[in-house]
Amino acid sequence: MVALQDAVGRYGIWSSELRSEDPAVRAEIPEAAAELEELGFGAVWLGGSSGVQHALPLIEATSTLTVATGILSIWQYEAADAAARFKELDSAHPERFLLGIGASHAQIAAQYRRPYSAMVAYLDALSASGVPAGRVVLAALGPKMLELARDRAAGAHPYLVTPEHTAQARELLGPGPLLAPELKVVLDADADTARATARGYLARYLTLPNYINEFLRLGFTQDDFAGGGSDRLIDAVYAWGDDRSIRRRIDAFHAAGADHVALQIVNGGTPGVPAPLPRAQWRRLAEALA
Repeated sequence: MVALQDAVGRYGIWSSELRSEDPAVRAEIPEAAAELEELGFGAVWLGGSSGVQHALPLIEATSTLTVATGILSIWQYEAADAAARFKELDSAHPERFLLGIGASHAQIAAQYRRPYSAMVAYLDALSASGVPAGRVVLAALGPKMLELARDRAAGAHPYLVTPEHTAQARELLGPGPLLAPELKVVLDADADTARATARGYLARYLTLPNYINEFLRLGFTQDDFAGGGSDRLIDAVYAWGDDRSIRRRIDAFHAAGADHVALQIVNGGTPGVPAPLPRAQWRRLAEALA
């Protein structure tokens, strides 16, 4: 059995495009997954509230790539259904799939209530259905959820965090569990346009209290949340710039205690228009990491 940290490697790709329902994009996904494996990425994270079913085309197109949900919402998918799909996939392709689950946000999930207790109950149901804890990671931000990721899962996959959060998470998790933060990347060396792209994407997250509260714990203030985010906030949660600057920023997460960094390419894009797979940017990112 390959250790989870070795299976996912140091770098992965986080992408909601890889679970696109657009026919043109879907047709390209298997080829893109195979290329990501060839480029040296150890894992892909199916961004957004992704179900287990989205993993199969990527797994079938590759031979070693770990495919993970980043994340499956516990409010959107019943534990029994998630467990059944997990077991079916794992039976056909052992140890190729990682079930990332999270409690989402009150503004998104209509059933949202007592997220910690709900997560405990969900983990109980997965365990009772035979899903091994070593194949589950939690989208943990706060201390209680991080401790739950340490005690009841293989580790944590925090979204929209800083190296400082990563260091705190590693201290809570201890040396064993997987710590795989997500990091957004803008491949643009111009400070004004890079930060403008970043703000356009970050603004949606600054309406969600879970992220705001975490930023406040990290020392940011309300002033940092205006207008899509201050320069200080943008620079803390994004890697942007030339290849060397981006590599330095990614390295900062590893230095803070991350085992693996899940990299999300952020482009301008148009809301409501299906986004193409950013394959040229993935290639450039691989070159920067080589």
